Amino acid sequence: MTDKIELRLLATGVPGLDTVLGGGLPELSFNIIGGAPGSGKTTFAQQVMFGLASPQRRALFFTAMGEPPVKMLRYQQQFSFFDFDKVGNAVNFISLAPQVEEGNYDAVLARILEEVHKHAPALVFIDSFRSFVQGVRGDHKDMAALQAFVQQLVTHMTGWNATTFLIGEYLANEANENPIFTVADGIVWLHQHVQRNVMSRKLQVIKMRGQQQRPGLHAFRINRDGLEVFPRLLPSIEPAHLSEQRQAVRARLSSGVPVLDEMLGGGYPAGYSVLISGPTGSGKTVLATEFLAAGARNGETGVVALFERNPTQLMNTRLDDLVRSGQVSLASVRALDLSIDETLHDLVGIIERTKATRVVLDSIPGLMMSLEPEAREDFTESLYRMATVLASKGVTLLMTNEMEDRFNELRFSSYGSVVLADAVIMLRYVEDQAELHTVISVVKVRGSKHSRQIRTFDIADEGVVIGSGPAPYDAILLGNPRSRS
Repeated sequence: MTDKIELRLLATGVPGLDTVLGGGLPELSFNIIGGAPGSGKTTFAQQVMFGLASPQRRALFFTAMGEPPVKMLRYQQQFSFFDFDKVGNAVNFISLAPQVEEGNYDAVLARILEEVHKHAPALVFIDSFRSFVQGVRGDHKDMAALQAFVQQLVTHMTGWNATTFLIGEYLANEANENPIFTVADGIVWLHQHVQRNVMSRKLQVIKMRGQQQRPGLHAFRINRDGLEVFPRLLPSIEPAHLSEQRQAVRARLSSGVPVLDEMLGGGYPAGYSVLISGPTGSGKTVLATEFLAAGARNGETGVVALFERNPTQLMNTRLDDLVRSGQVSLASVRALDLSIDETLHDLVGIIERTKATRVVLDSIPGLMMSLEPEAREDFTESLYRMATVLASKGVTLLMTNEMEDRFNELRFSSYGSVVLADAVIMLRYVEDQAELHTVISVVKVRGSKHSRQIRTFDIADEGVVIGSGPAPYDAILLGNPRSRS
């Protein structure tokens, strides 16, 4: 045998799933869909089935539950993927409950084989496989009979000219104990985690023969359209010589404040990640708005992701004007169970759709609070992936970070974001003669000379006003500063 057999890949119809699978579902494969009750297994299976089924590719969906199929379908038909025109034609639902109640594995297997021979399906689903195995009663319910039944069923399924699925409430550790997992071509696990009042859902492809599936846990949501999977996005690694070439010709983008551009050594280097850190009310969002407005004046489009406030709080602001004009797209996110991949999926979609070159994340603490608890526990890694993936899109990223101002302590971030940033701008409060003042300084601009001065920072009616020279305060970072005069 010298000819290479190419396995045809089937598009599942589940957004994001084919990417995780490595391009699609191998035709004629034998697959297991496992997970805890309520994790979305039946919805997942039926979404795949309706997406693939046609008069030329018919599907059989066996239900082994004691409740009639009509009860299950009553809820499944609420999803947009459910196609009534396919039921009874391209899709047939068959209840195995009567055979299960007989307490005889042979009767169950005989009914399955009878229906498969009758319909000659290209897709076969058995739901819930584990439930009807445990539901069989009588003398036949012993381990030897069960293993014989499973072996015969799997042998038949792998021999059919069909893509087959077993669906059940399996646990992840059973993959090492149950022999059925050894012969499976594909194993897909659905997880759901509940922590306090937050629930997150994750999908994992444990195994997919002949495919280079994307490893790890991938977030998914269930909405009116069914499942939507958000594959883990990883930054591409750019060859060193290309990175050096980009650095050599990197353009500068105006911050929107001429004096700040001068302090930065000519503006923000294009493609950089910029961190603006400071206490509440110090002007971080104002600087972010100036950055977006400068791009709009130059014909560029931008994106702002708000993680602390809702769109109504933007009314009658300069940022609201930019959003209304269409020059800036708004991604307002306040949920408490987002995954970093879902957030990235939305941001990348907006960037690609609007061809945005400037992106603002306001703010890092707000982003952390919007994420699911697991992502918060490993927030530095999540933030790193977000910053590097967005940078790989060629945008210039500006992040704001709120820090408690302790006067006698110099800090920029609690999340390690300083390491991720290519440029860092610091805003601080200074007390002088019973009055609170704001100062600004450029902490770093990677690969570029920049000002080290600490200058006054004010927000006036005409916009941001930065002093042209050093701020007139002594011992600014040592606590209890005093005037020079």
